[in-house]
Amino acid sequence: MTVHVLTAKEVTSKIINKEALFILDVRNESDFSDWKIEGHYFDHLNVPYFDLLDGVEEILEKIPSDKEVVVVCAKEGSSVMVAEMLSEAGLTVSYLKGGMKAWSEYLEPVKVGNLKDGGEIYQFVRIGKGCLSYMIVSNGEAAIIDATRMADVYLNFAKELGVTVKHVFDTHLHADHISGGRVIAEATNAAYWLPPKDAEEVIFDYKALEEGSDVVIGNTTITIQPLYSPGHTIGSTSFIVDDQYLLSGDILFIDSIGRPDLAGMAEDWVGDLRETLYKRYKALSGELIVLPAHFMIIDELNDNGSVAEKLGTLFAKNHGLNIEDEAEFRHLVTDNLPPQPNAYQEIRETNMGKVSPDEEKQREMEIGPNRCAIR
Repeated sequence: MTVHVLTAKEVTSKIINKEALFILDVRNESDFSDWKIEGHYFDHLNVPYFDLLDGVEEILEKIPSDKEVVVVCAKEGSSVMVAEMLSEAGLTVSYLKGGMKAWSEYLEPVKVGNLKDGGEIYQFVRIGKGCLSYMIVSNGEAAIIDATRMADVYLNFAKELGVTVKHVFDTHLHADHISGGRVIAEATNAAYWLPPKDAEEVIFDYKALEEGSDVVIGNTTITIQPLYSPGHTIGSTSFIVDDQYLLSGDILFIDSIGRPDLAGMAEDWVGDLRETLYKRYKALSGELIVLPAHFMIIDELNDNGSVAEKLGTLFAKNHGLNIEDEAEFRHLVTDNLPPQPNAYQEIRETNMGKVSPDEEKQREMEIGPNRCAIR
C-alpha cells in the first residue's frame, strides 16, 4: 500500500478544524513526554523507533482502523521507515514531512481583524512551539512584532500582501526562542525597536522602544503605542494598536501570566509583574483584545486558529489576575515556576548578538515547548 505524506500545515488544519488524528510517535520516551503534537481529538502511541527495528507486528492491534494515522519522528527518516513497515502490514498510514523539526518551525498566518483606513492585523501561530507574532499592515506599509527566526515567512507574506516592512519590534529580549527581528530589519532597511532596559548588553544598533515613541503605519490614523509593562523582563513593553488591541508580549496570556525569572531575577521582578497586571493593565479598557506572544495549551486557540481574548474577560477568568493577596501572588509566581526553556541562556546571548550559531544549532536550541508562563 502507498505511504502518504502529511505536512505541518495539514496537521495544523486538523487542529484548527478539530479533526481526529492518531499519532504514532517513534521518538524516545523522554522526548515524547517533554513535547508532542497536541490536538483536541488527537490520540497518541509512543513506541521508540529502536523497538520497532525487528518489525511492527506487536503494535498492529494498538493502531486504530477508524482514524487517520500519522507516524512522527524527530527529522522524518525514522517515521518513513516505520510507515513503510505498517503499510506493508496492510495499514493506511502517513508520515509527518520534516518530522518534529518541521513542526517546530511551521507558522500559520491568521487574520485577526481589520483596522482603521483599511488596515489589517495578522497573527502568526507557531503551532508546534506556542509562539505568536504579528504583522500590522496599512496603506502599503507593515510593522512586525515578536518575529521568530523564520524570517522568510514574514518577508514572503509581506510580499504577497504588497506591503513594505517599515518597523520591526520585539516586546522584550526573548529567552525561549531566537528572534528574527534583526534579520528582517536588515533585509528590509526597517527600523528595529527594542526596550533599552533589555538591551544593555546587545552589540548592535537599535531604536529605543519607550512610552511616547508612538509609531504610525502607512501615514494613516493607525498607531502602535508602546506601554511599559515590566515583570517578565525589566524592559517588557506592550503595545496598544489602533485602540483595539493589546499586544501583551510575555506578560499576560489567555490562561496564565508571565514568569519573571528568565534572567534570574524572580524575587526582584515579581513586584513589577504585579504592578503591570494589577494597575497598568487594570487601568486599560476591558474591550481591548489581548494578543499575547505565546499560548500554552491547544484549548486557547479560537475557532479560526487565532489566540485572542478581551482584556475584561481575562480579568474575570484568568486566575493570575485574581489574586488579591500580594503575598499569595508572590508565592504563586516564585514557587511554581516550570523548568527553564531549553538553552535559554544561549538564546538570550544570540538575541543580544553576542553569539551567532548556525541554523542547525539554532534548531537544537529551540527544540521543545515554550515555558514562558506560570503554571
